[in-house]
Amino acid sequence: MPAPWLGVDLGDARVGLALSDPELTFAHPAGNVVVEGDSFLALDSVIDVIEQESVAVVVVGLPLLLDGTRGRSGKKAVRWVNALSNRIRVLMADGSLELNDIPQLRLLDERLTTVSAHRQLRDAKVAGRDHRPFVDQQSAVVLLQSALDSRQTLKE
Repeated sequence: MPAPWLGVDLGDARVGLALSDPELTFAHPAGNVVVEGDSFLALDSVIDVIEQESVAVVVVGLPLLLDGTRGRSGKKAVRWVNALSNRIRVLMADGSLELNDIPQLRLLDERLTTVSAHRQLRDAKVAGRDHRPFVDQQSAVVLLQSALDSRQTLKE
């Protein structure tokens, strides 16, 4: 059975997380990591999830500008993924992280995932003022589900 995938939506206040089912069919919310302005503070929490869930692939949202180029946030996402990769390698080398394999790290265009997340929360009858605690993890769900669906389409 394949190992689950992890979706990560980087935010300034919270980093949203989503996990797939083991069959890689559905994404579901896996919580938020409060980062208070510095998404790099979530690295160790994300590594804990990777280790606990034996994650095979980590899909991180890449916030592109509407013209498809990387702005400041996009460049920060690339730095975050590089920091995650480096941190995993260091922890594995010193024996404090036990993984069978280093997970694949992928960046995926996340344009409009927040819009989709808000729409899904509205459709679920969550009041607009109550979206804030859920929107980051729901954005991670949208991102991860997109990656899982793309994987399915490529197989067919």
